[in-house]
Amino acid sequence: MRRSALLLALIGACASFAASAQNVLIRNATVHTATAQGSLEQTDVLVGNGVVRAIGKGLSAPAGAQVIEAEGRPLTPTLFGGISEIGLEEVSGEKSTVDQTMALGADTKEMTVRPEFDVTLAYNPDSVLIPVARIEGIGWTLLGVGTATGGSIVAGQGGVERLDGGPDPVGPRVLFVRLGKDGLGLSGSSRAAQWMILDQLIDEARGRIAPGHHAALLTPAGRSTLLKYLDGGGRIVFGVDRAADIRQLLRWSARHRLRIAIAGGGEAWRLAPQLAAAKVPVFVNPLSNLPSDFDQVGASMENAARLRAAGVAVGFSEGGASHNARKVRQLAGNAVAAGLPWADGLAGLTRVPAEAFGVAGQVGAIAPGQRADLVLWSGDPLDVAHVALQVWMDGRAIEMRSRQTELRDRYLHGDTGLPRAYPAPAR
Repeated sequence: MRRSALLLALIGACASFAASAQNVLIRNATVHTATAQGSLEQTDVLVGNGVVRAIGKGLSAPAGAQVIEAEGRPLTPTLFGGISEIGLEEVSGEKSTVDQTMALGADTKEMTVRPEFDVTLAYNPDSVLIPVARIEGIGWTLLGVGTATGGSIVAGQGGVERLDGGPDPVGPRVLFVRLGKDGLGLSGSSRAAQWMILDQLIDEARGRIAPGHHAALLTPAGRSTLLKYLDGGGRIVFGVDRAADIRQLLRWSARHRLRIAIAGGGEAWRLAPQLAAAKVPVFVNPLSNLPSDFDQVGASMENAARLRAAGVAVGFSEGGASHNARKVRQLAGNAVAAGLPWADGLAGLTRVPAEAFGVAGQVGAIAPGQRADLVLWSGDPLDVAHVALQVWMDGRAIEMRSRQTELRDRYLHGDTGLPRAYPAPAR
C-alpha cells in the first residue's frame, strides 16, 4: 500500500514535466552511478537540458526546477534489457510482425550469407512492448538477429536502441554469429564445418577469394560489411554455450584479431581465465543451471560469479525474450544470490553492456555530461519485490503507463451495469 501511494505521488509530481526537458533535482538518493565512483548515499543529482549536470551533496535547485525528494531510495541508470527483439517482434506466431530473421534461400535450400542484413532498419519505435519494458526501468536494448532456414550461421547485424520512442539506433552496429548446436542445421550438420565456413568468409572479405569465384558466398556488400569487423573493428557477438566450442572460438578470434563477445556461455566458467585474458565479455542467463542439452552439460548457477572472480566482464541476457525483457533484473539478482557481488550485478545491466557495444558515452552510467536516463526505485533494483517509481529519458519524466497497466485498470473498473469490455478506464 505504501509503495503504491509513493508511486502515485511521484507520477503526479512528474506528470506536468513530461512534455519538456525541465531542470530536475533529485535530492537525497542512494545514487548507484555504475562508474568508478560506485554508490553514493544521501546524494543529489541535478539534471538539465537532458543530461546530468552535477552529482553531490546539498546541490541547489535552479529557479523553476522540479525537486524530487528521493528519501534515500536507489537511483540508477536505466537498465539494459538484454539482447532482444523489442520493436522487431510483436507476436511471435504472427509472421507479419516478426522481422529479426532472414530466410532468403529457404526455398532452394542453398546457404545465403548476408552479413549486411541489418535488423535496425525494421525497428518499430511504436511497439507496444517498449512501454511494458520501460516502466520497469529498462531503457535500452541490443537488437539481436535470429537464424532461419535458408540463412547462415552469420545471421546479420543489430544495434543498440534506446527505448525513448526514437526511431534510430545509437552507437555502432554489432554482428551476430551462431555456433554450436544451434548452427548445425546451417553448417552441414557439423561443428567443424562452422569454422571452415567462417575461414572462407574471411578469405573472401580480405580478397583472397575472387568475387566471381563459383564457390563464393558473399555479395559485394557482404564483403564490405564483414571487412569492417576484422582486425579489431566492430564487435561480433557469438551465440555459443559448450566449453569446447568456446575454446575454438578464442583460438580462431585471436588468429584473426577480432573483437568478440559471447551470448549464452552456459559452460563459459570452464574457460574463465582464458576469457579474462582475451578481454571477452560474456552475457549469461544465470537461470541456466541444468543440462538442458548437450551444449550445457556443465551449466551452473555460479557461472556469472566464477567468471567475474576470474576477471571476466559479465552481462546478462535471457536471449530473445522480448516480451519479458523487464525480467532481466531478476537474472542479475539470481546471479548475486549465487555469489556475484551486488555491484557487479548492477554493472552487468549498465556499464558492461554499454562498454561492450560502444555506447558507454551515452547510456549505462550516472555521470556529469551523460544522458539523464535514470530510474528511481522503491528499493533494491535487483530484488523483484521492488519497482521503478519513475523513469526519466533525457531528463524527461515518462508516463508510467503501458498496455498492460491500461488493461489492468480497465478490467478492475467498478460495476457500471455494462459488460466488462465496454467501460473506458478512468483517467
